[in-house]
Amino acid sequence: MAPVNSYPVEVAYAPSSQEQCLLTVQVPAGCTIAYAIRQSGILTLYPKLELTTLQVGIFGKRSQLDTTVAQGDRIEIYRDLVVDPKTARKKRTNK
Repeated sequence: MAPVNSYPVEVAYAPSSQEQCLLTVQVPAGCTIAYAIRQSGILTLYPKLELTTLQVGIFGKRSQLDTTVAQGDRIEIYRDLVVDPKTARKKRTNK
């Protein structure tokens, strides 16, 4: 049973366009994104992820690791871009 002052949040990560991971974790009220990521176990599932260098957000809005999460938030871990979006758009336009 979860502590009284806790609530669920989701931690989402897509290591590739073909693979997605969405974990739900129960966290205490007032916790940070970093805490929720650690609690989710995603760092164990994807050992190449380094917590201190992650780019993260909540529902598509960039955030810092020390941002407080709210009930029902979806924490997103962003991967590095393979191609710059401007370059990709230019290539599509030239075709």
